[in-house]
Parts: sequence; C-alpha cells; structure tokens
Amino acid sequence: MITIAAVQFAPKLGNLKGTIAELDFLLQSIDQKVDLILLPELANSGYNFNCKEEALKSAEAISKSVFLDFLKEYAKKMSCAFVTGFCEKTNDKLYNSSVFLDENGVLGHYRKLHLFLHEKKIFEVGNLGLPVFKFKNYKLGMMICFDYMFPEVSRQLALKDADFICHPCNLVTNYAFKIMPALALMNSLYIVTCNRIGIEKDLRFIGKSLVVDYRGNIITSAKKNQVEIIYSQIFPKFSRNKWVTPRNHVFLDRRLDVYPNILEVPDKR
Repeated sequence: MITIAAVQFAPKLGNLKGTIAELDFLLQSIDQKVDLILLPELANSGYNFNCKEEALKSAEAISKSVFLDFLKEYAKKMSCAFVTGFCEKTNDKLYNSSVFLDENGVLGHYRKLHLFLHEKKIFEVGNLGLPVFKFKNYKLGMMICFDYMFPEVSRQLALKDADFICHPCNLVTNYAFKIMPALALMNSLYIVTCNRIGIEKDLRFIGKSLVVDYRGNIITSAKKNQVEIIYSQIFPKFSRNKWVTPRNHVFLDRRLDVYPNILEVPDKR
C-alpha cells in the first residue's frame, strides 16, 4: 500500500518566494503519514507566461534549484518522496518537466512530450522518453497534463511495468476527467492527477484533482476552484494483474499482427 497526497493549490506566477511560502503552509497542514506527495504542473513557476524570456526568469536548473531544495527538506522531515511539476532551465532551453525526489535528492525526471497551445513557443519538446522509476517495491511513471490526450503515453508506461502514474497538471478544460478512468482501465493501473487552481491572466485553472484505480474507478477527488489536499491509499500490487476476465489479458490479447506500429497520419494542417 502507498499513501499519496495530491496538493491542489495556485502557484504564484513568477514569484518563487510566494509559491514556497504558500506550499510551506500547506505541507505543514498534512496531518497523516504519507509516502508520496504530488504537486501540479510547473509548480515552481506558474504557467501563463507571455514569452520564453519571461519564463526563463522563473525557471531553475534541476542541479541548482531553491524549489527542489525546499521540497528535499520536507521529504527529510516527513520521510516521504515528491513528484512535482517543474519549469526546468538547461542553458538557454526550457522544458516543462516533472521531477521525482526524496530526502537524498533527485531520483529522476521526465520532460513533457506533448506541448499544449502556447507552450510550443516557450518550451522544447521532451527528449527523455518515458522513463519508469522504482519507488518502494513498485514502479512509477510520469506524464504531464496534455500528455493524457495520447493513449500511447500511458500504454508505454504500463508496458514498462509502471504500477501507477503521477500526472501533474494545469488543466483548463474538463476533457481529462473523462479520459483518466479509461486510461487507467485500459492499462490496469492507478493514475493520480494533481491539478492546480487560480487565475493567470486569461486562464482559469479548474482543480478537481483525482485518483483513479486500476479498474477505472475514481476513488477520491478534489473540489473545483478550491485549495485542497486529497489523500488516497493505493494498492499497486493490483496493477500487476492484467487479466480482465479469466480469458482476457490487457496486453496478451492485443492484435499486434493487425496493428504492430502506429500508422503515420498525413499532416493536413
């Protein structure tokens, strides 16, 4: 069993000190033993930048990050791990990333593959593939927000033996809430979606963070437009049973003779 807390809050755009102060208050309010804390997409920076130059001012290198050092201290204090969205700077390049860390430091990270709308003018596309990381006796994968629209992401993570997926988000539409149960069911694994709230310029983030089990059931969810920490106990060992019926298996029943590869789609834009 793994106990997860998803912290739904509003990072402050371009104000790292303000964001850390808000998070410090919220993390102190966690009143139970948790194994993993999940934060939203771009939790260290905010989201709705006008341009790359503005985003660069709020980005940090993973190896030298005030934000990640702050989380590391909390990981030590609470004997837990974190997965957090992170505005990552590498020289003059920016990535919309997710970082997995504990009290010993960064254990791994992922860079968003599918950039949404104006992100394309700010961030580079992810170039680290879809890594899976060991956590306790299980394996976790990461995807970020709009990655949910592409079923290949969760399927690839599942094929790499991910028992659950951490999904930091800055959602402004309701589409993901329709899709997450299906992705969890199709891959027989848990998915934890942590969304943010608040308004940045012309964007309103809608909250409603949720945890979905390996059969597609929503086992806990947060309210809309409200700071909230949701807790959930997940049992990743159940994700390892890919039998849907005694004669049907999520992976073994695939017809790879019919669809061995994803077909190319002509660009009709």
